[in-house]
Amino acid sequence: MKQDSKKMDLSGEMGDAELEAVLGNFKASARAWSEAAYSRPRTVKVARHGSWKLAAGWALGCVLVAGGMTGGLHQREVHRQQARVVAAEQARQQQLAAQAAQAQNRVDDSDLMATVDTDVSRAVPSAMEPLAQLMDQGESQ
Repeated sequence: MKQDSKKMDLSGEMGDAELEAVLGNFKASARAWSEAAYSRPRTVKVARHGSWKLAAGWALGCVLVAGGMTGGLHQREVHRQQARVVAAEQARQQQLAAQAAQAQNRVDDSDLMATVDTDVSRAVPSAMEPLAQLMDQGESQ
């Protein structure tokens, strides 16, 4: 067993040397890659902020919405004013029609009163009128 442990130690020592060589090669490769990566020429990309485009888009959208709402409110107010004008015109026409009807009633009333006055002011009732005319003719002759 002592011989086996010696073989292992020798192989272990050999393994350590190999491991150190492999790790050394890896370390050299990593450093070479790192140096190559850091020393290569790079293109710098300037970050162009599109925030002004976004802000301009939002501002334009807000202006459009506000303009649409203002136009709608203005159109609504114009419609209300037109409705008020139409209602006032209809009320004026109704008032004129009522005044005309009252004037017509006054004319009818005055005609009626004139007829009543003539009927009441007769000296002779209408049934006796032919006799009254005979008497008037007899007196004139």
